[in-house]
Amino acid sequence: MKRRDAIKNLSVLPVAGAVVGTTLSLESVTAAPAAPPAPKRNLFRELGIRTFLNAAGTYTAMSGCIMQDEVIDTIRATAGEYAMIDEVQDKVGERIAAMCHAEAATVTAGCWSALVLGTAGVLTGTDMEKVARLPHLEGMKSEVLVQKTHNHGYVHALTNTGVRIVEVETADDVEKAAGPDTAMMWFLNYAGPDGKISDKEWVALGKKLNIPTMIDIAADATPVENLWKFNDMGFDLVCISGGKGLRGPQSAGILMGRKDLIAAARLNAPPRGGNIGRGMKVNKEEILGMYVALEKFINLDHAKLWKTWEDRIAVMENSVKKIPGVSTSVIVPPVANRTPTLIISWDKGRVKVGRDEFINRLRDGSPSVAVMGGKDESITITSWNLLPGQEKLVAARLSEELTKASA
Repeated sequence: MKRRDAIKNLSVLPVAGAVVGTTLSLESVTAAPAAPPAPKRNLFRELGIRTFLNAAGTYTAMSGCIMQDEVIDTIRATAGEYAMIDEVQDKVGERIAAMCHAEAATVTAGCWSALVLGTAGVLTGTDMEKVARLPHLEGMKSEVLVQKTHNHGYVHALTNTGVRIVEVETADDVEKAAGPDTAMMWFLNYAGPDGKISDKEWVALGKKLNIPTMIDIAADATPVENLWKFNDMGFDLVCISGGKGLRGPQSAGILMGRKDLIAAARLNAPPRGGNIGRGMKVNKEEILGMYVALEKFINLDHAKLWKTWEDRIAVMENSVKKIPGVSTSVIVPPVANRTPTLIISWDKGRVKVGRDEFINRLRDGSPSVAVMGGKDESITITSWNLLPGQEKLVAARLSEELTKASA
């Protein structure tokens, strides 16, 4: 048969295999056997990084939080396309502001960045010459009023802009200290109970003296009403971490408040250069992830979530409170990290281990558990960073180490 005739006949004959009674699919003829999926890399194991169960809290050094699934999905879904950062910030900021009762908002590189950029916006307004000069404040206001008990290390975020901290204690001190060089009044919510001036009084003084007020609520996502409480109260700027209770990207935060001050803060921030905040970049995935995290958090059943935290605490408390010499109590801090918190203490005459050694034993054991040291040789434990079922593992480790120290 000629080659031309053979090709012609192929068009009318059945597949060769069918002639001999075997049916073959196109895939079986053309495709090689599917290879099993490659195992995912475990970079923690590969690099020798030890992971742990976080019964301590939302601390930066402990990587903040575990992001919500929806946040991770958002980051993956938005990573494959380009968008203009300013447009992403505009649209996300509008939504965040609406949810939190603010005039405007922007996503920042953590709460620290929100403090820096918010202060910078107060100092410069929309004057681009001033924006370019920070932290050199010649011709600008240069002082921030802070209560003495609020003058913690976080004020370094403010002083990055070049300002000087002026300590006050009473309302009378504020009125005496306020002057032509006063740029802002800053309130640290964590230290609120320790000061002589309450948050509401601080805002009222700011309004009376026509001085902008800022509050740092970094770890205060609970109760959820905090997300709008301080905007409703009248603070001009509110700063919060995104990677703590909100369970967004740890390197994200939110600055919200007066529209003119947010606009000024953004002039001091990326994607613009030649300003104090250029290095405080937030990518589009983090901005959108922060928005989704906030939306998800606000719409949670918070009563149910609180009950879950209490139930986890009960599991851990019940595992140790019957050990001779061990005492337990459950508290809720008045502000900052406001969740059910278990305090465990012990009689060192019966349980022969010091607090720091006990913390290290928990950290060095398997599974590794992180807790925080409390007052008077006690430890503190929270449950909001634990994943479902991990409270049982923590309970077993606590019981194991306390029992061992009692032997």
